[in-house]
Amino acid sequence: MRAFTVERYGDKAGPRAARTPRPHAGPHDVLVRIHAASVNPLDVKILAGDFKAILPYRVPFVLGNDLAGVVVETGSAVTGFSAGDEVYARPGKDRIGTFAEFIAVHQDDVAPKPATLTMEEAASLPLVALTAWQALVQRAHVRPGQKVLVHAGSGGVGTVAVQLARHLGAHVAATTGTANVDLVASLGADTVVDYRKQVFETLLHDYDVVLDPVGGETLKRSLQVLRPGGKVISIAGPPDAAFARELGAGPVLRTAMSALSFPVRRSARRRRVTYEFLFMKASGDQLREITALVDAGRIRPVVDRVFPFDATPEAMDHVARGRAKAGKVVVRMT
Repeated sequence: MRAFTVERYGDKAGPRAARTPRPHAGPHDVLVRIHAASVNPLDVKILAGDFKAILPYRVPFVLGNDLAGVVVETGSAVTGFSAGDEVYARPGKDRIGTFAEFIAVHQDDVAPKPATLTMEEAASLPLVALTAWQALVQRAHVRPGQKVLVHAGSGGVGTVAVQLARHLGAHVAATTGTANVDLVASLGADTVVDYRKQVFETLLHDYDVVLDPVGGETLKRSLQVLRPGGKVISIAGPPDAAFARELGAGPVLRTAMSALSFPVRRSARRRRVTYEFLFMKASGDQLREITALVDAGRIRPVVDRVFPFDATPEAMDHVARGRAKAGKVVVRMT
């Protein structure tokens, strides 16, 4: 089958076109013919080798973390899926490879595709929607009346998180650039902060939750907007010891991650708030919840641009250079 593979970490040419064996469905797997996949910043970081310590993929490997497609084969132990079903998924972190014509995915990581979406729209959602769900529902337990700040509200995670927080009944604030202020407001943000013209920590106060896809100084400044007992959840890092334990990391890596996050955890304690690092997990059950929200009109995908499959390296470069105006970049299989 055709695929795009990482031949060596740090390859500036991006993933390489290759012919790889068509995968086989294990007993608990569904084999999916991929119709569309989307590009995430995670793909760019994996290619660069930024996650080699925690995601040690052995080259060459097929890249890609999101898909929408049609089931063509099911394993002997699979229940709930049949050949011909339209599905979408974020494969488990140990079984990535959606920049390809086929992929075998564990049945627990797959969900029916939202009926109201095209394949391209559906492929844009799994990783970012699961990230927003696990941050706001699973970790923060957002309730009606709470105040939630979403950074990068026009990004892949941000566009979904704004809509999800609004659905949960929160007062939603979001940061974005000047060009996307109207878009973010249309997604349901009550307060939109133009980070090019305004300083969010001087405008926002007493927030319950901050979702941070940016990291760095934005993360540090976010501590200032939280009420005592509030929480900042970052997907940009630094990783913490709890994440190391989830990975089953050894003592050296656990100590290193704890040290990396110590400054922000110390600052958080001084302000009587908490800091958590989130690396999302695949979940078909959670995707089913998201499917229901999409088909009910509560969440809509935002797609920046669709590239043909043969232009996957160009799609990666588009994301790596920050050229996406809003939402997700998608690759359409042909």
